[in-house]
Amino acid sequence: MIKVFVIDDSAVVRNSFVKIFDKVKDIILIGTANNPVDAFGIFKKVGLPDVFILDIEMPKMDGLEFLKKINQQKPIPVIMCSTMANVGSIAAIDAMRMGAVDVVHKPNVDLGKFFSEQTESFLYKVRAASKAKVSFNANIPRKQYRLESSEYGKNSALKVSKKIVAIGSSTGGVQAIEELTKQLIPNHPAIVITQHMPSGFTKSFANRLNQILPHSDVREAKDGDTLLPGRILIAPGNLHMEVKKDGFMTKIALKDYPKVSSHKPSVDVLFASMAKEIKGQGIGIILTGMGDDGSKKLLAMKKAGATTYAQDEASCIVYGMPKKAVEIGAVSSSLNLSQLSHIINNLR
Repeated sequence: MIKVFVIDDSAVVRNSFVKIFDKVKDIILIGTANNPVDAFGIFKKVGLPDVFILDIEMPKMDGLEFLKKINQQKPIPVIMCSTMANVGSIAAIDAMRMGAVDVVHKPNVDLGKFFSEQTESFLYKVRAASKAKVSFNANIPRKQYRLESSEYGKNSALKVSKKIVAIGSSTGGVQAIEELTKQLIPNHPAIVITQHMPSGFTKSFANRLNQILPHSDVREAKDGDTLLPGRILIAPGNLHMEVKKDGFMTKIALKDYPKVSSHKPSVDVLFASMAKEIKGQGIGIILTGMGDDGSKKLLAMKKAGATTYAQDEASCIVYGMPKKAVEIGAVSSSLNLSQLSHIINNLR
């Protein structure tokens, strides 16, 4: 039985979650509160849950401050559900960088309709979160550490890699991607990333990474973008991303068609295009996440001559997508994030 606690200052939201969890037998709502301070008093009676669902902006204490405090006591998976989790929300991205396993954008209007339509999605997210190994980081980098141009020039003689790295991730991927990419050196290979994330979040995520990565140009991908050394392109939420050869260049093609492997953007879509277009010059990496998106097409990449890797179980927040890829023989090696960074840095 998965125990859930909801903290939200909206009675409509709290009651909506009561209705959602009343429909299933494997999840129980052990309590609700309209702010974190009051929640601490309730914990003394009901204990701590397996999963928190938490608003960001609340009376007495905001959600990010609560996230810090509760993880000092006991790391517990957190799903942020907030009106602040919208297009351009830095608070939502920072919540995931700190350790929240998922973030949901809660609309300002038609809440009843929203929760009715998203019932199955919330049940899936809670079940996924309950299996997550929380990796909490209260001291996430917030300043820009990009090197000055004169300092960058000292490393500009490094040989440029012709390889292209494709990365797929889901639950826990925001933290994993940040940890992996912050160790990259100048002129690292071009990298394309599909992270399961709603529309709007991906741009905020790309902008945040671009502020903190010293040697990378990070962008939310646009149709026609060129893959270049030192550049990281992230698939926009609600669009599939493919790579496509264009003469001597490789470019991005964004496609708007139905979900693949239950996701949009889908890792399978990215990996399938890598197998078709890049073949042996490709590197495929599958990171933490729930489900099996990416596993079959990572195998296709391997069969096309690419080298393929998975994040190892010990370092995964959710060992789902990598596990599936390993089980079907799609993975050449399973490594931790530092080892994966080292692999990328040495591609030439």
